[in-house]
Amino acid sequence: MMRMAALTPEQAASSLQATMDASINFIDSADIYGNGKSETVFGQALKLAGINRDQLFIQSKGGIVLNPQRSRGDLVFGQRYDFSKQHLLTTVDGILSRMGIDYLDAFLLHRPDPLMELDEVTAAFDELETSGKVRHFGVSNFNPRQIEMLKIAVKQPLLINQVQFSVAHSGMIDFGIHTNMRDEGSINRDGGIIEYARQQYGMTLQAWSPFQYGMFDGMYINDDEHYPELNQKLAELATKYGVSKNAIAVAWILRHPAHMQVLLGTMNPDHIKDSAAGSDVTLTKQEWYDLYFAAGNTLP
Repeated sequence: MMRMAALTPEQAASSLQATMDASINFIDSADIYGNGKSETVFGQALKLAGINRDQLFIQSKGGIVLNPQRSRGDLVFGQRYDFSKQHLLTTVDGILSRMGIDYLDAFLLHRPDPLMELDEVTAAFDELETSGKVRHFGVSNFNPRQIEMLKIAVKQPLLINQVQFSVAHSGMIDFGIHTNMRDEGSINRDGGIIEYARQQYGMTLQAWSPFQYGMFDGMYINDDEHYPELNQKLAELATKYGVSKNAIAVAWILRHPAHMQVLLGTMNPDHIKDSAAGSDVTLTKQEWYDLYFAAGNTLP
């Protein structure tokens, strides 16, 4: 839902209908998307589309306080993180009000707060669960030690860790491949997120920005200037499987045995349909590696 703020409620309703037509029922948001406008538009679109709220698994994130003075285009950057009980409770109330719904299926702590007080988070989670406002909990962009620290304090299972991952943003697997080496790929930037998630029964990794490279640098799909070999290989496999290049990019993520969940991010109904087709494609191991190499990666 990050880009939903740029849509009219009617356009957003078309996007929602396209997700249902593609058998997608999972909606991801955050209170800061569009400075809250994305969730407002979503709430309006939900009514226009005539979709029953209980047909959807609706997730949102919180814990970032925006600073209007730090912006770039339609992006407003954080002023601080805040995991205090009151802020988290107020955040969820605001999300529910903007969306026009009674509960969230999942609520995630958006990014790690170095000033996190565990008892504050515990109290917030307990109240949100007891009140029925949140049914499940998780985190986003947390490393394994941060997750373990939080798990000691809260009684609710942490079901989700949402992280950036794609064939062009593959640091989570580069580190494992380049173990015991001294090159760029060997740098451990996340504490072994994939290995940790695979060891934790019930924790799902959600891949955000599956078609982008860098945090906000751009789309690698159809970017022949920066990713000519990758786009050539994507096109080759798209032809083989009768799908789009976006679908192959999705299939690459889904091929990993960690069983990740892909957050498409697009608001375009056609792109939603095309990308969802990736769930029906099972790449061979060689095809998976060929895409990895085409993105500029290497093996030791």
